Amino acid sequence: MGSTAGKPAFLVGIDLGTTNTVVAYAAAGDAQAGINLFAIEQLVAPGEVGARPLLPSLRYHPAAGELAAGDLQLPWPQQDVEHAVLGAFARQLGAQVPGRLVSSAKSWLSHANVDRQAPILPWGADADVAKVSPVAASASYLAYVRAAWNHRFPQAPLEQQELVLTIPASFDEGARALTLEAARMAGLPALRLVEEPQAAFYDFLQRRRATLRADLSNTRRILVCDVGGGTTDFSLIDVAFDNDGEPQLTRSSVGNHLILGGDNMDLALAHLVETRMAAGSEGGMKLSAARLSQLMERCRAAKELLLSSDAPESATVTLLGAGSRLIGGSRSADVTREEVAAMVVDGFFPKVEQNDTVKKGRAGIVAFGLPYAQDAAITRHLASFLHQQQGELPDTLLLNGGVFRADALARRLAETLAHWRGQPLTILHNDNPDVAVARGAVAYALARRGQAPRIGGGSPRSYFLVLGEAGKDHRAVCILPRGSASGEEIRLTERLFALRLGRPVRFHLASSIAETGTPPRLGDIVDLAEGEYLRLPPLASVLHASDAGNDKREIAVQLATVMTEVGTLEVHCVAEADAGQRWLLEFQLRGEEETQAETSSVPPRVKEAIEKIERIFGGKAQKVETKEVRQLRQHLERGLGGRESWDTPLLRQLFDALMLRARGRRRSAEHERVWLNLAGYCLRPGYGDALDPWRIEQLWALFDAGVQHHKDNQVCAEWWTLWRRVAGGLSSAQQLRLLDDFAFNLQADAAQRGGRPVTLVNGSDDDMLRLGASLERIPGAYKAEVGAWLLKRLQKAGKKEEAADTNTLWALARVGARQPFHGSAHEVVDSATVAEWLAVLLALDWKKVEPAAFAAAHLARMTGDRSRDIADELRATILARLKAVGAPPLWQAMVSEVTQLDETATRRMLGEALPPGLKLIS
Repeated sequence: MGSTAGKPAFLVGIDLGTTNTVVAYAAAGDAQAGINLFAIEQLVAPGEVGARPLLPSLRYHPAAGELAAGDLQLPWPQQDVEHAVLGAFARQLGAQVPGRLVSSAKSWLSHANVDRQAPILPWGADADVAKVSPVAASASYLAYVRAAWNHRFPQAPLEQQELVLTIPASFDEGARALTLEAARMAGLPALRLVEEPQAAFYDFLQRRRATLRADLSNTRRILVCDVGGGTTDFSLIDVAFDNDGEPQLTRSSVGNHLILGGDNMDLALAHLVETRMAAGSEGGMKLSAARLSQLMERCRAAKELLLSSDAPESATVTLLGAGSRLIGGSRSADVTREEVAAMVVDGFFPKVEQNDTVKKGRAGIVAFGLPYAQDAAITRHLASFLHQQQGELPDTLLLNGGVFRADALARRLAETLAHWRGQPLTILHNDNPDVAVARGAVAYALARRGQAPRIGGGSPRSYFLVLGEAGKDHRAVCILPRGSASGEEIRLTERLFALRLGRPVRFHLASSIAETGTPPRLGDIVDLAEGEYLRLPPLASVLHASDAGNDKREIAVQLATVMTEVGTLEVHCVAEADAGQRWLLEFQLRGEEETQAETSSVPPRVKEAIEKIERIFGGKAQKVETKEVRQLRQHLERGLGGRESWDTPLLRQLFDALMLRARGRRRSAEHERVWLNLAGYCLRPGYGDALDPWRIEQLWALFDAGVQHHKDNQVCAEWWTLWRRVAGGLSSAQQLRLLDDFAFNLQADAAQRGGRPVTLVNGSDDDMLRLGASLERIPGAYKAEVGAWLLKRLQKAGKKEEAADTNTLWALARVGARQPFHGSAHEVVDSATVAEWLAVLLALDWKKVEPAAFAAAHLARMTGDRSRDIADELRATILARLKAVGAPPLWQAMVSEVTQLDETATRRMLGEALPPGLKLIS
């Protein structure tokens, strides 16, 4: 069967899972055709290809010469120049060789504390192992599926079919965008997203469509619980019946994102086995991150065996030795069926009461760099989720995810819900949890064509775009009427809007709260002051013309809106003159009750403050005394309060006013000093507001020109203070550019300094110390070089310059920190180098040099990630010394457990406080 022009031959569902990737399909032109699984050809042994319904979402990166070319031959030409092995054979190789297997790429997509587009996987692997980004890894699985499909269906290429890709219901906007980017990289730019719990329910609807009325006759609320390899999702679907007795289905709620699933269970079992193996080893045994990952693969197989219906009494887990000791260095440990049941069932599905709440530790668990949920009890997370919902407890349960192949887990969850309700639940049958989501994605595509039952209800509210300035203008236009079907685009053709390109714009939304009677129609103008409306947080953005990134004209556009299946409202601004030009604005609507737009806290005297900035830096030359320029900050504080109280919205308004008048800074050295100081303070730490990336872009444009008054030492110092303060918003490339100037200022000899360009701003050692410590996005190897310079500085300072010791020790703590503030966790200094730094610090007298204890606490801070943490023996030494000198309890806790910094520690580590209301969550 081939695709005809513009018409797909197949409807295809792809479940890009944490553990497995699954593909299902149905013929597009045959309403009676069933849904089939696509058997994916993959390597199952060296040189042996087999077709299987599950493609393990794994990549193995072999060493040079490890595998012969014939061992990797597939039925189609390979695009991967690195010759990574994907699928079943990758799992087999990864269980044998540590540190070369990429797993759980999907979980990494939702981990905001790392650069998800940087080559960081396998996490913690040696430098000689090829690495790939989470996005590229996800793209490689999709590209592999595309190649396998196109080999089997050359007349109907996958990219020309109607595609539906599933994602966790709890994926945030960033993770969704990265998933779509992975699909584009794989050559699949056009597809729809649908949430996995919803897809699992669509699979049930499709399989039971003939008996659906009877199956749901006593059902009013369904809980879909989807526990996969890396994530847990809860969704509620309400059931009502129309006049004909047909069930009408409406999804009513979705849970928060939880990195909690089968991987966590495998990790818990691996820790047990590791302890058991260490018991017979002299001096104990703690595995590296790579070896622990290898052990997890072994434990996963043992878990699945021991939780199966015909499980043996016990299983042996064997971890092969490394290198030449592959066999002789192997270790084994036995685990029993009862132990696994107790650990997995009671540990992850404990019996809890309905009013139990999730236990919150001081920080989440981190393993292999992933921030797993703090509380591993899925039943407690479920209790918290249901506690937040209105209405009755669910009376029906649909389970999905590979973990529920274990009958004990399914029974425990059903028993817990029955206990809360006081009566048993109806259990909806899921015949194959491994493939239900992929089949359900196809069923969703069929439902959109009217060929299968559909979860309906449409938009529960009407949505409006506020006209004019929010807070002043109460008029709004209806862009999505209540009841609009999900996934269907609506074009507002009767009204034109002027869209400003190349400059910041804010779009304000409002929604109806209590709608009765006839809903407003598309394009109707309403008065928000008359009726019950909820103003939602605005979306700030800078939209560029496709042909000119710096275009600042206004163009006429129409609005096209669609309520997506993943809980977002997409608003496209479509150019009137060329419908091919579209600008996408995406509003997250989930939880809108909790995220109501806050009223502005900007003080009423901000206008006077901007007038003062205009007087000093404005375009019209005014006679201003030097003293008035110098005292601008004090004048601003008289009207706005102490600058420590200025919150982010106020700070950014002031920065915008300063940036608009940036030319005025060149009038005198005093002007330049004050402008640089205020601009850096008002934009610190470089992030926290939606428009900060645009602001950084505008500010960075000034960098190459340097300062006007380059012979003024204070101007030069303020220049570097500015960039240190906003470093959190700078990209890796921009921070590397700063590093070049850092290196020149420290290393250039007299001849080089004589030939330096005027635009390369001079910086003292102290300026460079603070700047270098703030560059968290430079590679760890460069940070190690900065740290080496700091150690030399420390040794030179000796006992003569206590202040120099203090600053140097602070910088060393920041450069070698195990947990960066704004940088990616993969860019920290390696633990072996940090151990050498700690040896130097241990030689100091911490009672006399208190900053040495501060630095040691940060260098030894526990993250729970074995690739970043120092050795246990060294940790014990640092902890004992901290206790001996009476170090603050938080410093000791940082070393002994995974914890978060308080406000005082954050201020000291950053060098100054964050703006009020801005909090570090990493």
